[in-house]
Amino acid sequence: MRVGVFTALLSHMPLDEALEKLKSYNVATIELGTGNYPGDAHCKLSLLDDRVALGDFKKKLSDHGFTISALSCHSNPLHPNQELARRQQDVSRRTILLAEQLGVAVVIDFSGCPGDSPNSSQPNWVICSWPPEYLEVLKWQWEEVVTPYWTDHARFAANHGVRIAIEMHPGFVAYSPETMLRLRSIAGPSVGCNYDPSHMFWQGIDPIAAIRILGDAIFHVHAKDTQIYERNLPMTGVLDTKPYTDERNRSWIFRTCGYGHGEMVERIHLDIVYVRLRWCAFDRA
Repeated sequence: MRVGVFTALLSHMPLDEALEKLKSYNVATIELGTGNYPGDAHCKLSLLDDRVALGDFKKKLSDHGFTISALSCHSNPLHPNQELARRQQDVSRRTILLAEQLGVAVVIDFSGCPGDSPNSSQPNWVICSWPPEYLEVLKWQWEEVVTPYWTDHARFAANHGVRIAIEMHPGFVAYSPETMLRLRSIAGPSVGCNYDPSHMFWQGIDPIAAIRILGDAIFHVHAKDTQIYERNLPMTGVLDTKPYTDERNRSWIFRTCGYGHGEMVERIHLDIVYVRLRWCAFDRA
């Protein structure tokens, strides 16, 4: 297992400066954003069109002693605004092509969320089963939008030797182990998850039990915690739509590991290591 840093956190720095800073902490693995929500401060998709620049980029990372764990292009490829969806889909496809050129095995993305019909202008995240029209919307989303896109996109990734790791995130169709595995059953083995326990905590999902459910669908991991504010929880529940900046009144907030659940987060990452070692032993057998 390699421990690294997602350099989007250092997007205010030039790449050379960010690498030097990370090197001072003995970090030698990085995840790089290529556009869409993470931005592309340190890794431009224009590298695909410039072989010299691509070679220089590879050399820079090598000279600094760094490897890449994943490229990230988190997006909403199913957005009902077709122009926006096309732009984000293009970034996702080009990120896969760049991953192939860089020898990076994993691209991280979101599953996306459609609207409620072909005439929608904004996404509609369905999280209840009644009144019945919500299930009708959900059925339409999965059958008419999710399945066609992800079947095709997963095939594209597989053809280029890349796996897509979906971050299970609120607001998108794959946000829990159940919905993640549903997407994987449609898209095939080239689609799995980027496991971030913080998103399990706020939903009330035991993050260790979730690891065992997901099994070999875990392609990549983000180390992030969530703090639950018990005082506010009875007022808002976990489906809290207040801005993250309104921390005083929220029921939960994302935290650095150890500042939300302490030793439990360490246990989670040890559990991931244990499960991965078991997979490796199984593969060798």
